[in-house]
Amino acid sequence: MGAYDIVFIGHMAVDEVRHFGGEVSVGAGSAVLCGALAAARVGRRVAVVTRMSPADEQLVESLRMAGVEAVIVPAPATTYMQVIHPSADVDVRQIIRVRSAGFFQSEDVPALQAGVCHLAGISDQEFDLPFIHALKSRGLRLSADMQGFVRQGDPESGEIHFRDVADKQEIVSLLDFVKLDIVEAEILTGTRDLEQAARQFAAWGAGEVVITRADGVLALVDGAAHFSSFTNRSVIGRTGRGDTTFGAYLAWRPEHSVQEALDFAAALVSIKMESIGPFKGTLEDVLARLEG
Repeated sequence: MGAYDIVFIGHMAVDEVRHFGGEVSVGAGSAVLCGALAAARVGRRVAVVTRMSPADEQLVESLRMAGVEAVIVPAPATTYMQVIHPSADVDVRQIIRVRSAGFFQSEDVPALQAGVCHLAGISDQEFDLPFIHALKSRGLRLSADMQGFVRQGDPESGEIHFRDVADKQEIVSLLDFVKLDIVEAEILTGTRDLEQAARQFAAWGAGEVVITRADGVLALVDGAAHFSSFTNRSVIGRTGRGDTTFGAYLAWRPEHSVQEALDFAAALVSIKMESIGPFKGTLEDVLARLEG
């Protein structure tokens, strides 16, 4: 592999989303897809390392069309997730892991150069502590989405339950960036106050902390808290909100202030939430939304 601004590591998945009211949409999903497309479509050099069945290679077609290098680690199955919205509140979801591509091993990730490697998991069957330590030992700057640890699948039903993480402090201490949402923040820190939760993560050793909720996104960097509001006119594309927000933040952050990166991410994800699927817009679309 070559040199990249961001390398996203995580499962590609088939997402079956059952919307409140009866509409069902099925398509390629996952944190790596939403995050990588957000970053690539605004001009960043992006790669994805994913575990999946080679028979489902068409799932990475949109990544490759957007200029993302996709490295497929063969697995017996491709992850399949059901997302069920039982009410009009898009933040209330039942998630079922029907199939899983299994845990990443350190040898799955080829030698690479990256501004940051983001562990974009969608459940607790992707990354363990030895894997994180192995990447850290390579001298890589690491980032992680805490949903990849909080979302714990029932061995029988596959239903995802959101639970505390025993190794959370050690995991967080290894991270230069950490992403989570308000539900995960409350589970891991005991508070729904975004700034308080972010400060707890900082106390555990995290670098930059980014937390999303329905109305916007907060970042805590060097002890200072920043917030930016979403401006979406629809929530039909709610699935992938946090992944897209963070992909955009990582893309814009290296050359911009925290507030500028946060505003950019909020504008981009606001566009994404107005239609189903990953972000399909351009840098110009995001800049126009910022101005508007």
